[in-house]
Amino acid sequence: MTDRLAGKVAFITGAAKGQGRSHAIRLAEEGADIIAIDLCEQIESNNYPLGTPEDLKETVRLVEAIGRRIVASKADVRDRSQLREALTAGVAELGRVDIVVANAGILPMALGDPDPMDFVDATDVDLIGVMNAVAVAIPHLTEYASVVVTGSTAAMLPNTTDNPAMGPGSAGYGWSKKTLMGYTEQLALHLAPRLIRVNCIHPTNVNTNLLHNDGIYQQFRPDLEHPTREDAEPAFYVFQAMPIPYVEPVDISNLVLFLASDEARYITGQQIRVDAGSLLRWPNGPGK
Repeated sequence: MTDRLAGKVAFITGAAKGQGRSHAIRLAEEGADIIAIDLCEQIESNNYPLGTPEDLKETVRLVEAIGRRIVASKADVRDRSQLREALTAGVAELGRVDIVVANAGILPMALGDPDPMDFVDATDVDLIGVMNAVAVAIPHLTEYASVVVTGSTAAMLPNTTDNPAMGPGSAGYGWSKKTLMGYTEQLALHLAPRLIRVNCIHPTNVNTNLLHNDGIYQQFRPDLEHPTREDAEPAFYVFQAMPIPYVEPVDISNLVLFLASDEARYITGQQIRVDAGSLLRWPNGPGK
């Protein structure tokens, strides 16, 4: 530990598992206290398991084991009033908010008949949920605060999230992540006079449940009727320029840490990929 975030408090959405939990742990390791929220319920259109109350309790345990304070709440990013209540409770206990990590996201994938509500569910979480988290946090932010938004390298590539075979939920995911690029730049411009910075990170495939599920396996191995992880994993290597199947959550957390720290105090409005070269390898999309 180097205490790069000593005295700071981070508000993290989707913190029960996956990237969100990793962010909470990594920022706590560098001295931050954490306000963590998660839906802790399943969204019906999402065909892989989301975080549970038990998962959020484990995040709390892991952060406290580091010696940092954490206030964790069940809250839905689709409901701004729930987010405001959760954040207010966190600020009342921890005193401030310096870092916002708008991480919560889903990727609904139709395994049967496409349902337009999958598009709605994806955009409600992946776009509106981000905007809600930022909106409730802005009144608490002071000079040199940092807002980090989670985007997606895949959403930058044609014939990936917008592939009709991926269904309306994937289209909603991709559209939301692309829209967040412009949102990040506009918000950075308007918060710059207050010395608050806003950046968007774009992961490639990450070793979480969003990647490891039947829908994704079928997209990578359409030649098999019921592909398993073992079937699909060799195909994951094709996506990156570097010879890896995916990155780990901590690889994204390390960038979140940098952007949250004072080392990045004048970096704002940026789109930063952690993609092992995937956009360089597939500028026109896989299969083009």
